[in-house]
Amino acid sequence: MQASDINAISGQIIDAAMRVHSALGPGLLESVYEKCLQHELNRRRIEVRTQVGFPIVYGDIRIESGLKIDLLVMDQVIVELKAVETLSSIHESQIFSYLKITGKRLGLLINFNVVHLKDGIKRFANKL
Repeated sequence: MQASDINAISGQIIDAAMRVHSALGPGLLESVYEKCLQHELNRRRIEVRTQVGFPIVYGDIRIESGLKIDLLVMDQVIVELKAVETLSSIHESQIFSYLKITGKRLGLLINFNVVHLKDGIKRFANKL
C-alpha cells in the first residue's frame, strides 16, 4: 500500500474520531469511544477490527501475549484509544512497540478526554 493511501486512511480515521468526539464530548469510557468510532468507520465502509490480538516473537519462540490493538483499520493503521487526563510517554511507547512488533507503518494515538480532539491526536510512523 502506498504512503498516500495510508495517509488517506488516517485522514478518514481522524475525521471519524472528530465526528464521534463532537457528538459525545469528553468524559466517557474508552470502550464507548471505541464502539462509536468502529460504527462511524463501518458507516463509511472502512474495514475496521477491534481488540485485535497479536503474538510476540522473541528469538525462536512465539508468545501469545494477550496484547491487543484497540482498532486495526484496513489492516494498515493501528489506532490506540485513550480517555485519560493527559497522554504520557508510556502511551507513546506502547504504540511504538505495537508498530515495531506488528510491522505496521502507521499508528494513531487518540485521547478523547480533551476539550478539542485535535489536541488529543498523535501520529506515529514506523521506519521499517
